[in-house]
Amino acid sequence: MAPPRIPPIQGLLAFEALARLRSVTHAAEEMSVTPSAVSHRIRQMETLLAVKLFARGDFSLTPAGAAYLERVREAIAALQHVPGTLGVGQATRLRLGVTPTFARQMLLPRIAQFRHAYPDIELQLQVSLPVHHVMAEEADVEVRFGTGHFPDRESVQLFADRITPVCSPEYLAETGPLDGLATEEAAARVRFIRCALEPWRTWFKAVGIAQPEPVVGSQFNDLGMAWDAAVAGFGVALLRLRAGQPWLESGQLVRLSRDSLPSPHDYFLCWKAGALERWECAAFVDWLRQALHDGP
Repeated sequence: MAPPRIPPIQGLLAFEALARLRSVTHAAEEMSVTPSAVSHRIRQMETLLAVKLFARGDFSLTPAGAAYLERVREAIAALQHVPGTLGVGQATRLRLGVTPTFARQMLLPRIAQFRHAYPDIELQLQVSLPVHHVMAEEADVEVRFGTGHFPDRESVQLFADRITPVCSPEYLAETGPLDGLATEEAAARVRFIRCALEPWRTWFKAVGIAQPEPVVGSQFNDLGMAWDAAVAGFGVALLRLRAGQPWLESGQLVRLSRDSLPSPHDYFLCWKAGALERWECAAFVDWLRQALHDGP
């Protein structure tokens, strides 16, 4: 039985470019060929491999295509390393800027998956300040928190979340029933934990509380710190249901309402124009989007 044929390098490069750029036109421009040439190479790849690589017209990958993309990127990276030009065992470094709560709750619990999938990529993580996007050093890829309007970066939304008011069981016992924190009377009896990342006006407007943004009460510039303050009995905080799930599951915080609202802010993955031409940046972006899509 003849061994399976290895796809031609131009086909592999076309596949990697199309998976990264999600555009036949952009992939063709990068490779200095025509769009029809890119399409032909992808069809040739799928015929040779006897597997469908792309699922839909938006060029999202099939499960088989996503798995094969990892191998293709590893192979391309290996071919780019010319013997004698790099130190033995030298890894490809990727500088990642990430907000504190996202790092603790969403990234670090999954980071072993990335290490196993891409052992040749050495991650260098640094904390960035939400909203202001301030970091000690320049990053190749950033996780930003906000509305998604980043004039200096290309970006993709990682996931949306919903918010609801929470407090510790002890604080609720101290204040008594709060009627879902949906009345003026209930709002007058609580201490609000303030955080510019999740302003209270979103909740007030939705439930009809005619009250301005609180100007007194403990204030934090990190979501996780605000939720930990609620655990410590500082008052009532707005919790993001997905990112803050561990606080609810542990019983440290309890919901005051069965209702929840879309948050005006979300997490976005950002990079400077052209950064995804580097295979390690493209690999991390694809991996994190898939990891968050598959996980809780």
